[in-house]
Amino acid sequence: MSITTLQPTGQWAQEEFGFAELGDPRRNKRLVNIASKLAANPGGTLPQAFPDWAELKAAYRFFDNAVVDFEKVLEPHLIRTRLKCQEPGEYLIIEDSSLLDFSRHWQTRDLGVIGDGKGKGFELHSALAVRVESWTLEQRPEGQVVGLFDQRCRRPRPAPQGESRRERLKRRRQSSWWAEAFRRVGSPAKGCRWIYSADRESDFYEPIQTCQQLGVDFIIRGFQDRRLADEAGKLRQALAGAAVLGQSTVELRSRGGEPARTAIVELCSVRVDLDGPWRPGGWQEPLRGVWVLEVREVHAPEGVRQPLHWILLTSLPCTTLAEARRVVGRYTARWWVEEYHKALKSGAGVEDSQLERAGRLEPLIAVLAVVAVRLLNTKMLARSRPDGSEAKESFGPEALTILEKRFGRPKGGWSNCNVLVATARLGGFLARKHDGMPGWQTIWRGWQRLMWMCEGLESLSGG
Repeated sequence: MSITTLQPTGQWAQEEFGFAELGDPRRNKRLVNIASKLAANPGGTLPQAFPDWAELKAAYRFFDNAVVDFEKVLEPHLIRTRLKCQEPGEYLIIEDSSLLDFSRHWQTRDLGVIGDGKGKGFELHSALAVRVESWTLEQRPEGQVVGLFDQRCRRPRPAPQGESRRERLKRRRQSSWWAEAFRRVGSPAKGCRWIYSADRESDFYEPIQTCQQLGVDFIIRGFQDRRLADEAGKLRQALAGAAVLGQSTVELRSRGGEPARTAIVELCSVRVDLDGPWRPGGWQEPLRGVWVLEVREVHAPEGVRQPLHWILLTSLPCTTLAEARRVVGRYTARWWVEEYHKALKSGAGVEDSQLERAGRLEPLIAVLAVVAVRLLNTKMLARSRPDGSEAKESFGPEALTILEKRFGRPKGGWSNCNVLVATARLGGFLARKHDGMPGWQTIWRGWQRLMWMCEGLESLSGG
């Protein structure tokens, strides 16, 4: 499978946006130019990407056009991603939501209500497709980001006051987005395995029903103590008598003030039939043959506020320790979508734009959403294929010449890892032995400086 996200910016932008249905070839040309400039100068603001006033004014006119919206700008990328996911292989479709906060942009009009009701901005719902290419000895998948399988952007509004449960169930809500893309796309092709992965927000009837009907596997972190079908009790009761498969480890990233650590966990599994809920129109059919995998931390270190405890609902068999460890490994791969949202905010600078209307911001968010995939893939290649040469081929000889003159030629040549580290060093990364891999801010600050240097070199050559 070719990696289009690491092509030179002009070629990449043409393939990602050139076939958007915007009603006029000139708009497509403008969109490709905007995407190319933003990819070369990630940072979110149009003046930063377009120092030339005429080009900047043209970009403002483009986003002010009512024909240009979020869905039309993003659609070519979604189509490309979904076609790639029909090639033989295993794909994780990892879904998550993130808030885009524009509260400090007090001049921007028509924004949604986010957070505690006082914030202003958008809710972005992303489904990131990752192709699994190998497994570590700890049964964790390594892979390649394919792209966005689906993405929705909305301006949230407060729920109507005094709304009954029946009225709430009839109204189209944000929860209806979870796994909805499969309804539009259909089933995976022969030889493909799609595995839908989501956290507790997706623990309700419809996502599992959708996956079962369309032949999509799923791993969903449970939240509710569900009723079992045929009056067999509750889910947690069934887990109390579940078979213990053995122990494994889970790598936990730092969050909430707690450092990263390796958790030792005990794995238990049981297969159940989940009772169907009531929906407008009647009671729904049970969800048959769902595996429940409990992941419970044992011997948690002192000072840990909340030991790890997951209940995973899955279609994948969990009869052996090896099978269960792979299910856990696939679920922990959710960090890919978290990294994607970091790339979108810290790398592409999606929350920095100063456009004054939400309708203008939405198509810009769509462009930056695809730029963030490109940024994410550069970092992920350094992790999954550190010794590969994709980044070297993408960056081109001019960029590598600049890096080599600044830092010298690295041992082992310009591998994916060495290209990424050298770029981050331009952004202030020290690259000491104990520093680990660079973070988003130094990577993309270095990327910006490298692109400026390449543009300057190109201008001098042209002169």
